[in-house]
Amino acid sequence: MVDQLTDTSLDLVRAAALRGVHQAQLLYGQMLLDGTCVERNQTAALHWFERAARGGNLMAINMVGRCLDQGWGIQPSALLAEPWFRKAAERGLDWGMYNLATLLTLGEGGIVQDKTEAFLWLRKAADLGHAKSMNVLGGFYEDGWVAQASRSKARDLYRKAALGGDFRGQFNYARLLMQEGDLLGALHWLQQVPATATPAFLSKMRAFLATQPHAEIRALSRTPDPSPHDSPLLYQAHAALEAPPC
Repeated sequence: MVDQLTDTSLDLVRAAALRGVHQAQLLYGQMLLDGTCVERNQTAALHWFERAARGGNLMAINMVGRCLDQGWGIQPSALLAEPWFRKAAERGLDWGMYNLATLLTLGEGGIVQDKTEAFLWLRKAADLGHAKSMNVLGGFYEDGWVAQASRSKARDLYRKAALGGDFRGQFNYARLLMQEGDLLGALHWLQQVPATATPAFLSKMRAFLATQPHAEIRALSRTPDPSPHDSPLLYQAHAALEAPPC
């Protein structure tokens, strides 16, 4: 893709970003972060996210937080990421709510653990249709964190997360289906997971599946990974953003 830097669509995005169009700045930053049509450059990506964030773009505010949290183009710092996520969350962005809730749930990197506040943000994001938040919220109900334990609520949230395309939700819903004896349903959702899951998650899932009593389930622990050319980005932080064709 690097040899196609003069692609018209890329030039248009970059020109709009330079003119101060905040959505274009966000998109150009995402392209730099992912290496889409351009050489991957996390430092430059952060720069463009910051420019868009200064203009009030909510997803850009969230992405500055992601860069700070993950160490993309800068030294990682959960403490510095938290106010960016909070700003995006308070202004109504579901991804900001999810990322803030994740920090509060883990309580790492100097962040004070607060599962009660995390639960509230996850519920708000889930109400907005955020699939990853639905999955984590399902875990709260399954484990009885903050709210009273409820398998039925956990099951419903995992199902909605699975339908929304979240690979962890797909796995968790399949896990409950296995416990209920619905092997066909479990197999269906387990077969969806590799299309979007991270390599680390796939490794853990396969270790789990290899211990299961049913041969059909164990067989999935030996399925090959999808081709990296067929796999989507491991973190679709932009949700609805789409890069132009290269």
